Amino acid sequence: MTEYKIFEQKRKRKQFIMGIAFLAVLIGGWKYPLLGYFIPICMLLGIGIGLFKGRKWCDWFCPRGSFFDILIKPLSPKKKIPEFFKGLPCRIGMLSFLMLMMTIQIIKRWPDSYKIGMFFIILLTVTTILGLILAILIHQRTWCYFCPIGSMANWAGREKYPLRIESKLCNECKSCLNVCPIQIAPFKFKENKIVSDSDCLKCGLCVVNCPSKALNL
Repeated sequence: MTEYKIFEQKRKRKQFIMGIAFLAVLIGGWKYPLLGYFIPICMLLGIGIGLFKGRKWCDWFCPRGSFFDILIKPLSPKKKIPEFFKGLPCRIGMLSFLMLMMTIQIIKRWPDSYKIGMFFIILLTVTTILGLILAILIHQRTWCYFCPIGSMANWAGREKYPLRIESKLCNECKSCLNVCPIQIAPFKFKENKIVSDSDCLKCGLCVVNCPSKALNL
């Protein structure tokens, strides 16, 4: 078994566990609303990790990202994700809308912890349905480009824990692009020696799949 296959299987096992945890919260939350507080905890963890390691949270730590990768990926056509979803207007628009909704609903339901928890479950359900639609129509990780947690981790973690590329070793074979879960092409950054796309999930798949060993984290 190749190094890449071993690495990929380990990552998939972790994602499977997180994906099941996500389903447990999503389904169980309708009966036990306090599970909804899982969402603000994830927000804090995502941003916290982002301060040191960029979007590393979105690799397999994120339960919804893991759910999309491990369970929805087989259903996705894996088309190219439109630039619109990657743009700042889309990200800021989604972040502003969800933060506004969250503020209004928390104030409205305060101080009932069960009602607030139920709001988080409703929010999780609606955004997951949107993510599922995009996954089935385009790519399983489309949602991740304008996910508020992912966007904040992106902004908080710019230039943190960068993926590096050795230009002399890279022959632009595109093996990195072929395995990237979020469609980043590291070989395009070889002249800079650092993959400056801050949406990189730091998953390491490209590193172990590179035949010339031109990449490292």
